[in-house]
Amino acid sequence: MLRRFVLALPTLIPGLAASQPAVPGTTARPLRVGVTQGVHAQTFEVVQRALAQDGFITRAIEFGDFIQPNAALAAGDLDANAYQHLPFLEAQRAQRGYDFVPVGKTVLTLMGVFSRKHRSMDALPAGGRIAIPNDPTNGGRALLLLAEGGAFRLRLGADHRATVADIADNPKRLRIIELEAAAIVRSLEDVDAAAITGNFAVPAGLNPLRDALVRETALSVYTVLVVVRRADAEQPWARRLADGYRAPTVREFVEQAFGGAVIPGS
Repeated sequence: MLRRFVLALPTLIPGLAASQPAVPGTTARPLRVGVTQGVHAQTFEVVQRALAQDGFITRAIEFGDFIQPNAALAAGDLDANAYQHLPFLEAQRAQRGYDFVPVGKTVLTLMGVFSRKHRSMDALPAGGRIAIPNDPTNGGRALLLLAEGGAFRLRLGADHRATVADIADNPKRLRIIELEAAAIVRSLEDVDAAAITGNFAVPAGLNPLRDALVRETALSVYTVLVVVRRADAEQPWARRLADGYRAPTVREFVEQAFGGAVIPGS
């Protein structure tokens, strides 16, 4: 019996090896990374090429909204995503119970207030309509930027969680229209002004540095992050993905392609 067992053992090893999952970041198992269309997808293409030079293979999965990339990460359909800043991540963790953590930084897409009808914040008319993103953190971010630009005053202590209810003084009786972030550019002709993040503004030909009535500065806390499930935070592939955004070719691309409207985060 012992002899039969020893002879049979080698035939078991190939089967055991075949059952092992492929390592993420290989040709057999590309690392799946969720990005939103526009700036983040374009930047990730350069990251992919930089990583591929070292044999690290990734696959981009593009999304058209801000909710599905986190849902896909939670479901295991993605290994990581690279589209959200820390206030948004914190809101998603609180609202949906996601156990996600950031492992690196990507880029900062400046938010600006744009108008097809007016050339300054002071020119906004009484009763004018201003569109802002309807997601909690980017909505609050827009309200803070509008307040900084003099559109109205927010209550003392208001931060990125601000809502329309936090407007304390609105002498022009400006009306806030909350829309899905991706749809605001298409609605710009229908409102007096709109707060638009760079990842949607830039593909539409709007440059926050050149075209915005008021814009964020490089000191903004809204730098986009590389995000993974907490259980994967110490995986070598997570660090390798984050390091990809620090490649010189990525920084060069961001600085040249977006004319300063998007800033490297690392």
